[in-house]
Amino acid sequence: MIRRASLLISSLLLVSTAVPTSAQVAVRGKRVYTMAGPMIENGVVVVRDGKVAAVGPAASTPIPDGFKVLEAAVVTPGLIDAHSTVGLSGIYNIPHDQDQLEHSAPIQPELRAIDAYNPHEKLVEWVRDFGITTIHTGHAPGELISGQTLIAKTWGNTVADATIVDAATVAATLSPMAEKSEKGKSPGTRGKMMAMLRAELIKAQEYATKMEKTEPDKKPDRSLELDALVRVLKGELPMMITANRAQDIDSALRLANEFHIRIILDSGAESYLMIDQLKAANVPVIIHPTMTRAFSDFANMSFETASKLHKAGIPVAMQSGYESYVPKARVVLFEAAIAAANGLTFDEALATITIDAAKVLGVDKRVGSLEVGKDGDVAFFDGDPFEYTTHCTGVIINGQVVSDKPH
Repeated sequence: MIRRASLLISSLLLVSTAVPTSAQVAVRGKRVYTMAGPMIENGVVVVRDGKVAAVGPAASTPIPDGFKVLEAAVVTPGLIDAHSTVGLSGIYNIPHDQDQLEHSAPIQPELRAIDAYNPHEKLVEWVRDFGITTIHTGHAPGELISGQTLIAKTWGNTVADATIVDAATVAATLSPMAEKSEKGKSPGTRGKMMAMLRAELIKAQEYATKMEKTEPDKKPDRSLELDALVRVLKGELPMMITANRAQDIDSALRLANEFHIRIILDSGAESYLMIDQLKAANVPVIIHPTMTRAFSDFANMSFETASKLHKAGIPVAMQSGYESYVPKARVVLFEAAIAAANGLTFDEALATITIDAAKVLGVDKRVGSLEVGKDGDVAFFDGDPFEYTTHCTGVIINGQVVSDKPH
């Protein structure tokens, strides 16, 4: 059973600096889930200079002299939110802290998340206190191409301090969220959405050819919009496509096949109807929040979708998602807990917010599991993380203790 999220907002301002190289800390846990092997009873995680230096049973894993030692019932890797708008959408839900969607044009791949992300946003601190140490965040679904995303730690004084990947994906939307309701505005239908996307990608192909082959004095003027799409065409960036209905997922797969681009399916409420196609195309899914509201193109969503995709061998990660109304941000810890009650095992559910999420995002060499050499990101709890009565009692990011709240 999952505990309810506290709505208490800390009054402390999130302020930090780059991680000191002298940060030395160890965590003892009655259960340590490394996500790189079996759970360790009475385990220890040693973090030296911001990186995991040792992991193993307490009896055979010494803690060096002078290290700060913390204790917990359960220790996990820092949790990962595989798709969020946290840091662009803010906790107060008023115009000045809502930078996640620019509505002036339907296609804007040139909008960079690093130019909009606020590491001091209170919502960043709020999700961090649930054990979330890494977020994939950026421009929200709601325009045909809304902008770029980034991957960041939930701690840092500047965007440079926090950022792991400054351009992670180009975010596109194939759903009614991207349709314009005003008469004469585009796109107004699914057919128009696909036509506009295809036209823009063809334009980017032609632009790339001219930039590579044309004489220097005859090259076309630089286009930030087309530069971003050329990166997608070259395979440097995946296109993350938000689609829920099976027909929209099919359109996304068709687009990927036509232009030979990498895509990540985002949300995927009816993805359980497209399992064979997704598997054949080797497309990972960042599944919608398990408890999302079942209306509009989410009408046929299922609590069991994550387990069905996982069983089929499709890479699945969990997200907090985006809603244009309160609460704006959910908590992936809770969403994974409900998935665990609907077909996923405990380990499988935890993987959707740790190692599997890291693999989908391409950052598994740094985060997602407790292994020697990886970033020293650790979350610890006073009980089963998926239980109602459990608290996240501490968080370590890059070896720095950023939260230590024993209950």
